[in-house]
Amino acid sequence: MEIERKYLIHKLPENLDTYPYKKIEQAYLCTEPVVRIRKQDQEYFLTYKGKGLLVREEYNLPLTEAAYLHLKEKADGIVLSKTRYLLPLSDTLTIELDIFDAPYENLWLAEVEFSTQEEAEHFLPPPWFGEDVTFSTKYQNSTLSLK
Repeated sequence: MEIERKYLIHKLPENLDTYPYKKIEQAYLCTEPVVRIRKQDQEYFLTYKGKGLLVREEYNLPLTEAAYLHLKEKADGIVLSKTRYLLPLSDTLTIELDIFDAPYENLWLAEVEFSTQEEAEHFLPPPWFGEDVTFSTKYQNSTLSLK
């Protein structure tokens, strides 16, 4: 199960370039249910996500580069590209800060994944986080890919 909260970010933290990051490209073969392909640095994945916003099923399977490129040609909508920075928040929590490329170059989203729904529900975000958009489908990557 994937349990995560998602927030808009209006001001980036200082020294962002000092944190580890991943270059991500992803495309959607289907948005209901969500079936996604992703290139993350030099790794490739096929992902299925069930329904839900705060909590939902997620399955990741490895792909070869050839399979990724083949499936990418079949994707619906646009291919999303972003840089994901990994900022430690505590011993058990990490902020995944996504800085999107065009056509969403002004969109910055932070996600935090949790072990339990209770932990997610009691989470107090850092002061630099903006609006909580966990329950808005507008900011789901699958929705963004359709625009």
